[in-house]
Parts: sequence; structure tokens; C-alpha cells
Amino acid sequence: MLLLGLRTSLTHCRVQAVRFIHSAGGKLPSTQWKNIVQKRWNSSVVSEAAAPSKAAVGSVPNSAADRIMGRWLLACSGMVAGAVILGGVTRLTESGLSMVDWHLVKEMKPPSSREEWEAEFHKYQQFPEFKILNHDMTLNEFKFIWYMEYSHRMWGRAVGLAYILPAVYFWRKGWFTRGMKGRVLGLCGFVCFQGLLGWYMVKSGLEEKPESYDVPRVSQYRLAAHLGSALVLYCASLWTGLSLLLPRQKFIETSHLLKLRKFAHWTTGLVFLTALSGAFVAGLDAGLVYNSFPKMGERWIPDDLLAFSPTLKNVFENPTTVQFDHRILGISSVAAITGLYFYARKIPLPRRARLAVNSLIAVAYLQVTLGISTLLLYVPTSLAATHQSGSLALLSMALWLMSELRRLPK
Repeated sequence: MLLLGLRTSLTHCRVQAVRFIHSAGGKLPSTQWKNIVQKRWNSSVVSEAAAPSKAAVGSVPNSAADRIMGRWLLACSGMVAGAVILGGVTRLTESGLSMVDWHLVKEMKPPSSREEWEAEFHKYQQFPEFKILNHDMTLNEFKFIWYMEYSHRMWGRAVGLAYILPAVYFWRKGWFTRGMKGRVLGLCGFVCFQGLLGWYMVKSGLEEKPESYDVPRVSQYRLAAHLGSALVLYCASLWTGLSLLLPRQKFIETSHLLKLRKFAHWTTGLVFLTALSGAFVAGLDAGLVYNSFPKMGERWIPDDLLAFSPTLKNVFENPTTVQFDHRILGISSVAAITGLYFYARKIPLPRRARLAVNSLIAVAYLQVTLGISTLLLYVPTSLAATHQSGSLALLSMALWLMSELRRLPK
């Protein structure tokens, strides 16, 4: 194409030169008209060579492309939220250890005959969960927990494809800026890492522990890492999607607005930490140790709060301390959101930002109601799953508010 453009420009210049010579009628000296022709030739070549550059500029992503990519990332964040919720249900139904090996492609085909199901069940019988907890389980009961874990794993693969395939398409279309390329590579790499981390978590529950007589379960540390990485992936996808879809609000940068912006950032961090602490509650079944509120049993501070030694071990391994910490973080989150709400009322905010503030406080009080109800009713599966979904909804509202309050680019 470049050679064709240059040849066309040269032909055009020659025609111009001939016309000029005839129009001059030989009245100008040869050196003078040669200089003029040379100038016109240079000008024509430069303009023709610049044409592809102008076309290339026209292919830079526009607002329509940003909207498409923003919706794609919001859809991806929704799928990550679905994976988190499905993973929580899998954990609540004690289904996570039913598939005792991991193959990226091979395990995508479920057993189709009784012989294949019996072979899969036999593999499960070799591991601690069956020997200690489910030794009287039937094949039909095994099928239920197996399909729960299978659904979670297949959904995770669907999430990976939802990130990677559109990313390849948009990359080839040239829609990504340099900054977006880095973000998208990070998101795609992170979703692959998330799958490996999930299997690393499951392995911890399949290990034989002769010194322990407790119910087999995955490591609460690995569970927290798995949930935490999913929350990071969710937040990054949601934030980037909102940044592409929502135009930035025009604010007068006052000291009150700066404080509100910082307040929103710290509150979002607190909400994230509270959601992450829920992984330790789930990993240790800490929701079953004190099913009363606001006191824990008959006391505000239970006697066994620091029963483990060294003291720091209680924070991550003592079910009583883990539940106590989750309560404190939950109450602190609601208190911070309430304070943010009343502070925001003093500041004139655009309609969307005001709606984000109101939505945040509404979801916060709904979430704390769900948490208390889950505790008092001894953690029923449906209510516990709804409470976990509420944590994602609360985190989403906090991120939305942060997006509405973000600074205009200089």
C-alpha cells in the first residue's frame, strides 16, 4: 500500500510539472521552474505520505468502543460475582472436596455411566472427608456434592473464556490504549492464577492429618487467599468498566470534597477487609460457635477469645476470635458508612453521586441485618449465601461511589 501511494503521488507530480511547463510557455529560466517543480513535488509527497497516518489516527478507540469494552468488563465482573456466590454455596454444602483431582480439559466431561460414577466415588472414598465425615454416604448423595463442585469449576472456566476471548478480539481491533493493554493483561493473568489457587486450596483439604480428629476442611489461609484474589479481580474489573462507561463528574475541588473522597476510599477498604474476614469465618465454621447477638453467649467479650498461644494465632485460627473480629469489622463498616452518609449530605453532589451514597447506606443496613439473622438462625445455607452476596453488593456500591467522586484528568 505504501509503494502504491508513492507511485500515485509521483505520477501526480509529473502531470503537474508538465502543466506548469506548458503554462510558463518557456518564459521562465530553466533553473527557476525546476526549483518550483521540486517544491511542489516535495509538498505532494509529504501530504500523500501523511494520509495513512491520518487514517490510523481515525482508528483510535472512540466512545462507542469504550462503551462496548465497559459493558464487557461489567459482564466479566458479574461472572466473577457469580463464581464467588457459587463457591460459597459449594462450601456451605460441604461439596468442595468431592472432586479429588484436577485436569483443565479432561474433567470437563462428567461421568456418563454407572461404572464411571462408581470409579469416581471410589476415588473420593480414599480421602479423609469420606473416611471421617461421610463414611455412610450413598452414590446418589455423592452425585449431588460432585455436581456442586463441578458447576463451580466449569463456571470458573467460563469466566476465564469471558475475559480472554474478547480481550484477544479487542486487541486485534486496536481498541486498547497502552494503559488498557496493561490492565487487560493483568486481568487475564489474574483469572488464570485464580484457577490454580483454587486447586491449591482444595489440596489442603485432601491431605491426611493423623494428629487431627477435626472435620476435614480446606486451610482457612488458602480459602482467604482464594476469596481475596477473586475480590481483587472483581473490584478491578468493575472499576475499569465503570471508568469506561460513566463520564466523570465536574466538581468544585473544595476541602469538604477532598475529605469526602478520602472518607469513601477508607470506607471501601474497610468493606473489603470485612468481606475478606468472612473467609476465615467460613473456613473455621466460626459462625456456629456463638449464635447470639449483640453479646457472645452471656458476655460481651468471651472467655476463650485468647485461648490459643501465641496470641497472634487466635486472630486466624481461633473460631471465637475470628467471629469476634468479623463482628467488629462489620459494625465498624456500618458505622463508617453512616458517618459518610451524613457528611455527604452537607456537600452539593450531582444526582448520580447522591444516588450512590443513598444506595451504599441502604445496602449496608440490609447486609448487617442479613449477617445477624444468619448468626441467630445457626447459618442456614440459603441465608448464609445471601449474606455473602450482600458483601459483594456492598463492595459494589462503595466502588460506584468512589468512581463518581474520582478526579477529573488534568
